[in-house]
Amino acid sequence: MSRALRRKDVLAFFERLPSCLIGMEACGSDHHWARELASFGHDVRPMPPAYVKAYVRRQKNDAADAAAICEAVTRPSMRFVPVRSVENQAALMHHKVRELLVAQRTQLLNALRSHLAEIGIIAAQGPNNVRALAVLIMESNDMIPAIVRSALLPVVRRLNELDHEIGQSDQAILALARADETARRLMSVPGIGPVTASALAASIQDISAFSGRREFAAFLGLTPRQSSSGGKERPGRVSKMGNRYLRKLLVVGAHAVLFHRKRCDALRSWADRLIEAKPFKLVAVATANKLARIAFALMRDDARYAATPA
Repeated sequence: MSRALRRKDVLAFFERLPSCLIGMEACGSDHHWARELASFGHDVRPMPPAYVKAYVRRQKNDAADAAAICEAVTRPSMRFVPVRSVENQAALMHHKVRELLVAQRTQLLNALRSHLAEIGIIAAQGPNNVRALAVLIMESNDMIPAIVRSALLPVVRRLNELDHEIGQSDQAILALARADETARRLMSVPGIGPVTASALAASIQDISAFSGRREFAAFLGLTPRQSSSGGKERPGRVSKMGNRYLRKLLVVGAHAVLFHRKRCDALRSWADRLIEAKPFKLVAVATANKLARIAFALMRDDARYAATPA
């Protein structure tokens, strides 16, 4: 039987039903609905939309999507999305808000640079050089015309506000990382700081869902895309699938490892050997892959990073 439900009628409908299996696509607000439906005793299993799509027959519409979800949720090989608690979602919100604020700050820095370039004032690359121009605007320096200073003052004030708010977000994330045992173990790895450690600990709730380190790295999009057939391996570029935020943090951490290779440990020794024969960016992604595998081992085995030289 097919029946359409409005949003306001969903909870009342499922409250009257006996306990049953409920499949749903992972989407915006799906964790809220999963928690509400689970409170009625139902077995709720969210699924990634990309995995459900394979079960859609012919054209896409609401009825076809519902039929595909019903079929997909019964498949023994289907992977389900763990339902997050409100506390876990709040921890991830700290990261999303920080990422948004950093993007806004970058936008303002680029705007300030480009506006000043229009009157012949050029800043070298790097945020610190643009901030030096922002100081000149705040100090009413004569090299910048007064009419231009008055136009750009709102940008500079908002830039200072964002610096303060990002600093507060960093402190909140640091507190979360220090309070979490898994995050503290992850912070022992070179290239993984409080932000990356907290994001990994909050995002990966059940590490046992992955069969091994390679599968975890593939989940983050740090392994080559496969296009193999007939026994012939045809690896391509990195797939860039999975969680973009975690992948970005690990790649940034890998750059930090490569830029600070004076310390001698197993990871840096391995990177030194690789960078002798490969381009820097390729080694950075390979190092991010290595960081993901190390993080998997620490989360799975409750161990700490052993910085023994290779």
